[in-house]
Amino acid sequence: MPLTADITFHGLDPSPAIEARIRARVEQLDRFHPRIGRCRVVVEAPHRRHHKGKTYSVRIEAHVAGAVVAVNRDPGKDHAHEDVYVAIRDAFDALDRRLEDHARRKRGEVKTHEAPLTGRIVRLFPDRAYGFIATSDGQEVHFHAAAVVGARFADLAVDMTVRVVLGGEDSSEGPQASTVQPVPPEIAAR
Repeated sequence: MPLTADITFHGLDPSPAIEARIRARVEQLDRFHPRIGRCRVVVEAPHRRHHKGKTYSVRIEAHVAGAVVAVNRDPGKDHAHEDVYVAIRDAFDALDRRLEDHARRKRGEVKTHEAPLTGRIVRLFPDRAYGFIATSDGQEVHFHAAAVVGARFADLAVDMTVRVVLGGEDSSEGPQASTVQPVPPEIAAR
């Protein structure tokens, strides 16, 4: 069954041309996001007290499998929304992005971030500007002074707790850190 839209106008008279543009975009939604059950669109003209720079706002609600995905393209200072058709386009483009995000979350395709690897400095060679870290997962990681952030290499000490980001390639010494950041003692003690 084709998706229909409830279209409401606030502060302006209903327009067959505007309704046709909205219905065309709703048809596109139905093709690319077929699980939408209902769609409601509100087009609002600015209050009459504005003398120039009248901008339109568009709110769209799409009811999808027990959820409501909504956008409100409140123009703010976007003078492009002085054209109602631009405001409609921007609102539907934003809804497309939100519907894609909603579908990704439903499929479980959400980005996850790994916890940073931590370790303790086990050996330092200040004269050659490198050292080694024993990581919490049991690796021994080589690092160079250039990888140190948030402190100077000269400020590092054996047994200091650090966060480690591994580099893409191993060095001749084994796994290599691309970033080494000292952990403040009050956080390391936790």
